[in-house]
This record gives sequence, structure tokens and C-alpha cells, in this order.
Amino acid sequence: MTQFEKLYINGTWTSSESSASIDVIDSVTEEVMATVPLGTSGDVDRAVSAARGAFEAWSSTPANERAKYLSRIGDALNGRMDEIATAISKETGMAKWLSQLVQVGLPITSFNQAAALAESYQFEEQRGNSLIVREPVGVVACITPWNYPLHQIAAKVAYSMAAGCTVVVKPSEVAPIDAFILAEIVDEVGLPAGVFNLVSGDGPTVGEAMAAHPDVDMVSFTGSTRAGKRVAQLGAETIKKVALELGGKSANILLDDLDEADFARAVKDGVSNAFLNSGQTCSALTRLLVPRDRLAEAEHVAADAVAAMPVGSPFDDGVQLGPLASAAQRERVQGYIQAGIDGGAKVVTGGLGAPDGLDTGFYVKPTVFSEVTPDMKIAQEEIFGPVLSIIGYEDADDAVRIANGVVYGLSGGVWGADKGAAVAVAKQLRTGQVAVNGGAFNPAAPFGGYKQSGIGREYGQFGFEEFLEVKSLQL
Repeated sequence: MTQFEKLYINGTWTSSESSASIDVIDSVTEEVMATVPLGTSGDVDRAVSAARGAFEAWSSTPANERAKYLSRIGDALNGRMDEIATAISKETGMAKWLSQLVQVGLPITSFNQAAALAESYQFEEQRGNSLIVREPVGVVACITPWNYPLHQIAAKVAYSMAAGCTVVVKPSEVAPIDAFILAEIVDEVGLPAGVFNLVSGDGPTVGEAMAAHPDVDMVSFTGSTRAGKRVAQLGAETIKKVALELGGKSANILLDDLDEADFARAVKDGVSNAFLNSGQTCSALTRLLVPRDRLAEAEHVAADAVAAMPVGSPFDDGVQLGPLASAAQRERVQGYIQAGIDGGAKVVTGGLGAPDGLDTGFYVKPTVFSEVTPDMKIAQEEIFGPVLSIIGYEDADDAVRIANGVVYGLSGGVWGADKGAAVAVAKQLRTGQVAVNGGAFNPAAPFGGYKQSGIGREYGQFGFEEFLEVKSLQL
């Protein structure tokens, strides 16, 4: 068991005001794998003070110098890829081979892209008699989730530091280990004291203290919509900038012009997307919308796709689906599966309980429901587990209506033989990003949501600009 006994504040490892700690649970063994400090509001005060003290010097550091630090951090993360991927796979349940690509590979990309942006970005431009200047927003509180822990930290920390901001990070208490490894790397590369600060703890204590702190200029939060609303409320007290990346209940529309082979390919891709990270993905396409007369066809293909997905330890060869991240998450997902059954949905595959032979670990059966109606609980609420709902529609207008008929608007998908028609449907979806015919995730494109899926965008230039204020000088 690994014990992280100190917080990282103002360039040094320092004890928390509290002697209490948080147990980090291995999702595979259900045993304690590490402990981290249970931080306090006083620890937050110290961290924010350090970030505030470092801001003036860091924001005036030439952008190309800031970029050098970010590149060094990216290189160091690459050097510890196996260690970080192993820890995150234990915390979240993601298959180890996929953790290396996604949970560590994408954060490295973020640090490298942020470094490149810092060097190339035009912070000033002339418009008429005005000089438009973009300046760092200030001290940023970064509150991050457990499903893609380092990925979400990097999306905030890399771009905000590149922009000239200083940061205080609170990682999820479910998956905090990567944050401590990142702090070790920050220390090793010699980042100036106070630019990066780490305070572990729970949301009601540390998270709320960060969101409400008068010396924090911006909060960047990723997590549940419920918690995001609380962050927004607290931030409003001091009119600080708030960026929120929240929940999703995204629809994947298969248009009726697909032939049998392309329809099957689209269903298989949809199942894989919905079950990425065992469904613990905010942008997962968890509602599969198909023409009503092709429901049986979709059911057959989906059942075969799930049967071909090995479930087991993240460290076993060939495994695609591991356990969920926690006992609480397992119980939540089981509750939704029961709600689907009680609501009259048809169980195509999966159902209640754990897969055979996997009684230890937070496993659930990958489950597909069909004959789901848009008003059912499983069609309206974010489940955050490997549960897919197949919904029949009458025509393209009906599909768009169903897709938009939830409080969320984070992601979406459209498949069609006529790409132009598919793009036309995609443009009607009230959501922040849409994959057309399986278009790949682009880490340089803006990511974020409409409606209750959030405010603001992450990644690439759009994510970089979230951490900048705009000033006009009339000359």
C-alpha cells in the first residue's frame, strides 16, 4: 500500500492541518491500495495564497518559457506511463492497455498542445483604434473527477498554466494517485513555487472552499451536474468565472439509409462507444436510436457485440471491460438496471448481478435494453455504467426530437449512407460535439456541452482561451 502523507503547496511537500486520510480502493480487489491526506479549508487557504503570490511573476514570464516547463512535464509523464496507467486502472477499472493510450496518452498530448499554443498564440491584436489584449484570468481552482483523472487534470492545468494562470488542484478522492505523481513531476522539473498546488480532500470541504474562495478568480470543474450546480452557486457569490463540464445522456442516431452491413458496423461501434471505460464516460453515446422497424436487427448485432467483449481484470490479456470504480458506483448502476426492468424495457443481454466468476471487484454485467421509450428513467438519466438503451424512432425528425429531449447536451453521433444528410441531422442536435459516421475524437477540437452538460469548452485553442480575459485599449 502506498501512503501519500503530504500536500504540495508553494513548491514544497507540506503536512495538512488534519491528520486524517482518505483510503483509495482498488476496484479489482476491493482492498485499500493507497491513502492520501484529507485536506481542510485551511489547507485551501494556504494553497490559494501561494497561487496568488506566484501569479504576477508567472503571468509575466514569457510564453515560450512557460511552454518549456509544460513540455518537460509531458516528457516526464511519458517516462512514468506504465506506473500511472497501472494506478489508474486499479482506481477506475479501465483495461491497462487502454489506460496507457487514453488515461496517460491524452494528458501528454494536452501538455504538449498547451506548450505549442503558448508559443504560437497572438495575445494582442489591433482592431481599428483599439488594441485587444488577452490576459490570464488569475488563480484557477481545478476540481476533477475520477473517471479520467489525469486527463481532466491536464485539460485544466496544462492550458491554464500555458495561459499564465496559477492553479490549485483538487483531484477526486476516488482516483487521486495520478495527481500526486503529477505533483512529483512538477517538483522535479522545477516549476516555480506556487504555480501548481495540490490539495486532496472531499468535495464538501476542500471543493467548496475552493469554489467559494474570494482569491480564486476562476473555477474549472468536471463532474456531476448536481455538484456542478453547487460549484456555480458558490462561485456566484464572488462573481468568479466558472467553467463546467458535467453529465451527459448522448444519443447515437442510425439513419434509415444504412445498408445491412453499415448498420451492423454502426451498432457495433455504438456499443463500443457506450461501454468505453465500462460506461464511465460522460460523453458516452448511451442511447442508440434506430428506425423502429429495425429494432430486432439492432438487438441481434448489439447482443453479439457485447458477447465479444471480454470482461475481467484490467490486467488480463484481451480484456475490454473491467470493474466500475467503486462499490457506490456499482450499486448505482445496479439500481438503474433494476429501474429499466421495472419500467418494462426488454433486456437484450446482461441484467442484474455480476458476471460469472467475478464476485470480487466492482463488476456489473454489460447490459443492453431495447424497446426503451424516451420517457423511461434509463433514457433520461445518466447511468455511468455499461448500460445501453435502444430506442426506436419513426423518422429523422422524430429521432432529433428524441435526441434533444433530455436535459443534457454533451455529445452525440449520427450515422448515414448520405454523409451530407447525416451532417444536416448532426447540426440539429443541441449538443457540444457530434461524431458523424464514427468520426474520431479530436483532442485539439473544443469539448463541452449545451444545457445542463455545462458551460465553456476544453482542449485546443478554445480550451486555452477559457483561461484568458479580454481587455481593449482605445488608442
